[in-house]
Amino acid sequence: MALDTYRIPVEPFYQATGNEVALFEHAWRHRMPLLLKGPTGCGKTRFVEHMAWKLDRPLVTLACNEDMTASDLVGRYLLDAEGTTWHDGPLTLAVRHGGICYLDEVVEARQDTTVVIHPLTDARRMLPLDKKGEVVHAHPDFQLIVSYNPGYQSRSKDMKTSTRQRFAAMEFDYPPLDIEAGIVSHETGVAAGVAMKLVRIAHQSRALKGRGLDEGMSTRMLIYAGLLIGSGLNARESCDMALTHALTDDPDMTRTLRDLVEAQFGQQVGA
Repeated sequence: MALDTYRIPVEPFYQATGNEVALFEHAWRHRMPLLLKGPTGCGKTRFVEHMAWKLDRPLVTLACNEDMTASDLVGRYLLDAEGTTWHDGPLTLAVRHGGICYLDEVVEARQDTTVVIHPLTDARRMLPLDKKGEVVHAHPDFQLIVSYNPGYQSRSKDMKTSTRQRFAAMEFDYPPLDIEAGIVSHETGVAAGVAMKLVRIAHQSRALKGRGLDEGMSTRMLIYAGLLIGSGLNARESCDMALTHALTDDPDMTRTLRDLVEAQFGQQVGA
């Protein structure tokens, strides 16, 4: 099968914080295009992976960037041993064969690139391949999902209204304190008390958003710190590597974040 390599063989760990699983399943029944919005590293991609596994659907993921062209999505002609041959792009593969296509941080792609998804997000459910002279009608199991971080709207290319209104939307945020600590502990193997200290640091850093930080510490960053602690690196150095230095270059903000770490772990406390 064309998309067998895109299937997720093992259940990805995902801890629900509300009714997001049920909401997704309702959207899936109608193959409704979905927009997932929320801060970086809060679990949007893991959620999509979990749902693709749960629904037993192949998942084609693309990390969008400003250099992405329409050909990167839909495909192009390439030279091979037999001459010039058309090669489907990842979006076309998902449309043609019935996968879930996930465009991560879709606003990072150029708007003249993302307009190719418009015919897929209305009643037509088709993808014109202009260079090939073909129109691909979406497989009944095709679903399009996109994500972006609203926190960067003012500094990045916002999603066009004509595109945004084609999607149902789900909003994500960092989990509550106890759930996030459980996620960090599960993903890293550190003790529950260590995970809770990391999460408390993150919650305090998130209060600094707009007051010296563009973003607070993400759950992903906490998992990195927990992995370092679990491998034997002391907590302060682990947090310096995975949290403080990764988040800011400003000396004053660096000191502030280190103070948050020391308040939880002390100056030289190890794991």
